[in-house]
Amino acid sequence: MRVLLVEDDARMADTADRFLRNVGFAVDVAPDGASALRLAALNPYDAVVLDLGLPDLDGLEVCRRLRRQAQPLRIVMATARDAVESRIAGLDTGADDYIVKPYALGELVARLRAVLRRPAEALPAVLRVADLELDTAARRARRGNREIPLTAKEFAVLEALMRHPGTVMTREHISQHAWDDNYDPFSNIIDVYIGRLRRKIDQPGEATLVETMRGAGYRIAGGRT
Repeated sequence: MRVLLVEDDARMADTADRFLRNVGFAVDVAPDGASALRLAALNPYDAVVLDLGLPDLDGLEVCRRLRRQAQPLRIVMATARDAVESRIAGLDTGADDYIVKPYALGELVARLRAVLRRPAEALPAVLRVADLELDTAARRARRGNREIPLTAKEFAVLEALMRHPGTVMTREHISQHAWDDNYDPFSNIIDVYIGRLRRKIDQPGEATLVETMRGAGYRIAGGRT
């Protein structure tokens, strides 16, 4: 899942950025409202963590403008103002949830995962294709009775594929959901991760689930022998 972190406190932004990456999110950071709106217009984010007190545009105004865009963003408003009025204003403007600063990073992750499970695209917590199961809440993968150990980035790539079962996903589409702006489109990093997933998921004697569509991309299919 790809997240836009809008935070003008550089130290807090760096800490949250590293934590979110370590648990499997792809993260871009914007230090102000104008940068946030520019990035949101360019990239397909799943969620935004939006600071209310920004140095240029007010967080509420950024939220209003994000809500005018077509993509179904999930917005978690972060604010040091813990008054009830501030929370109500954020929710009324279009935020899906709020979190009071300074927040525990574990709570931020829990709130992000919770809002991403709410129906807009009807994002389920557990994804299933054939006998492959991906639990996005518990961060666990299983095929049949076999646990599949995955790194954070392997999990992100597999989740991008399993959210669109049977659909051919281009490298660009996978990168948009599992990488941030530092992704190098000329590298073979996605091919490397697909290779790792194939070795872990499709073991000898099992139906093939991770398929390469030559010249087009990759997909998770229903399985073929």
